[in-house]
Amino acid sequence: MKMKDNLDLHTHTIASGHAYNTINEMIEAASRRGLSVYGITEHAPAMAGSCTLMYFMNLKALPRERSGMTVLYGAELNILDFDGHVDMPDRTLAEMDITVASMHTPCFKGGTAAENTRAYLNVMKHPYINVIGHPDDGRYPVDYKALVEGAREYNVLLEVNNSSLSPNSFRDHARENYLKMLEYCKEFETPVVMDSDAHVDLDVGNHTLVLEVLKEADFPEDLVANAHPEILKKYANYYKR
Repeated sequence: MKMKDNLDLHTHTIASGHAYNTINEMIEAASRRGLSVYGITEHAPAMAGSCTLMYFMNLKALPRERSGMTVLYGAELNILDFDGHVDMPDRTLAEMDITVASMHTPCFKGGTAAENTRAYLNVMKHPYINVIGHPDDGRYPVDYKALVEGAREYNVLLEVNNSSLSPNSFRDHARENYLKMLEYCKEFETPVVMDSDAHVDLDVGNHTLVLEVLKEADFPEDLVANAHPEILKKYANYYKR
């Protein structure tokens, strides 16, 4: 599947505690990929080893234009419970350029498909949540029709995560689950974003495995934010201020 790939919104630097490159190294990698918008979303404070709240509060010190790109700074938030609470206060969330909300085993136990779906839908209602990260893990079953309908209703992007599709991934049944999700996205005309979830500079902008799944799903390019960056302006906090 060939399409212009302008974005990578979900990546991590050494500040996240278990990634391996600096901000400058990751930005250089994004520039080499030819991206127009690049997002750095460190793990929020509930993730062991990640940065403190003060780190996120001081992101305003960083320039948003680098190497011919718009660089967005934000957080990958941890969904904490079925009521949709996340590990960052609203006053700080409001300052993030881009936010991804995800389920991670160190921070969220998970439950039935109905409970997990309720957690996602409650998170989506938050005005500063922009992207649902890797909603693909079989350990967290979900009602994909309800998820896609919710994303459309609450104006949240659904991510297709390249890292989840890697043979080394610990997330269960990601390919199968993405094919289900993408069918509903086509039906309800709900956009998605391809993200690398890079923890090392070599993976920045790498969406090879996502593109294979989009091709298998015969997914329309018009619903992929990477191919049409104007879609992102309807979702990211940075463009809505």
